Amino acid sequence: MENFIFKELKNNPQCFFDILPEDWQDEIAPFWEDYKNDAKIYIIENQNDIVGGGIAFHKSPPHFEYFETEAKTFFHNGYLYLGFIWIQENHRHKNLGSFWLNQLKAQNSQHSFFLLTEEEHLKHFYIKNGFQYIKSVQNQDITEWLFVSKT
Repeated sequence: MENFIFKELKNNPQCFFDILPEDWQDEIAPFWEDYKNDAKIYIIENQNDIVGGGIAFHKSPPHFEYFETEAKTFFHNGYLYLGFIWIQENHRHKNLGSFWLNQLKAQNSQHSFFLLTEEEHLKHFYIKNGFQYIKSVQNQDITEWLFVSKT
């Protein structure tokens, strides 16, 4: 993708957190110190500005108690959990989400991936990008959809 660079963010994770919606920032930033050795942030840059990214977790992210038992099985089988995937609104509809997923898969080809989304309109996006819908999961009063991508 012209002018867009995919890379692991190794320093200053707050740069990525700052582009996330505020409620997402509250979900990850205060806990990052506990996760920084078990997760990697991958970003998309455009002229040194972070325009998107996400986190690949080697263990369950914060507030994952409702899915912890199943998640342990995925992690045991070599899967990474993808969370906090975000493209800034002014950069959407440029295929950057697909670019991020494809680059992530290429750099982590030894892993398979799973994710949960509560955004029903994203189901088609994940299927288009090689994920298989598995089932819906109830998180209190919110329905989330589980997707898996095998390498």
